[in-house]
Amino acid sequence: METHKKRILIIEDDRHIAEGIQLNLTLQGYEVAIAPDGVAGLNKWKEIGPDLVILDIMLPGIDGLSILQSIRLEDERLPILILSAKGDPDDRIKGLAFGVDDYLAKPFNLEELLLRVERLLKRVGWNQENGGSVLPSFDTYRFGDNCIDFQTNTASCCMGQISLTEQESKVLKLFIANRGKPLSRDKLLQIGWGYSRKTTTRTVDNFIVRFRKYFEPDPRSPVYFKSLRSVGYLFDHDSE
Repeated sequence: METHKKRILIIEDDRHIAEGIQLNLTLQGYEVAIAPDGVAGLNKWKEIGPDLVILDIMLPGIDGLSILQSIRLEDERLPILILSAKGDPDDRIKGLAFGVDDYLAKPFNLEELLLRVERLLKRVGWNQENGGSVLPSFDTYRFGDNCIDFQTNTASCCMGQISLTEQESKVLKLFIANRGKPLSRDKLLQIGWGYSRKTTTRTVDNFIVRFRKYFEPDPRSPVYFKSLRSVGYLFDHDSE
């Protein structure tokens, strides 16, 4: 009986490194795709649904940590391995805080990389068999008089019971994951929509207007979704 070949996506702008890893992973029996920049990486991830992602941090368009956060908003179980020249402890801690499964600094040992890939894929298999998950998740979130149900994409709020779009739920998760932390429009676009820094759009502002209409007691005087002049937006609320 033929078994499914594991698909691996390499998001790496150094063509020689990417092709060298691709060759060696292919020899190990994996199907391997390459994306040379952040935007292409997010598009390829959505297109092929890989079983594992090897991700550089310093990428054209959208940086690797923004890609990591964007993927984690939709998939908490996909194993992601950062392969980066930024190997300082602070960089590793930041990657782990954003949900990376493993971190390998450049220059790297090829045999070690192959073993780490094999281990990550095996671990996911064990988690799936045992019904476990790689990262904790939440089905509902409450703040003020509002309650969001992410399983059904609905919310009980100032407007009553409403339905949320997939994109609205994704952006709300991004704000919740960064509660109390300022988020720039660029960062919101990169993580929430997969747009590069060069994109200019009022999409974020329009979503904020919508969220204030849904969740604020007085949309003209917001207490949850606040504007920060010359910075972006901040989501926060008192602890329940």
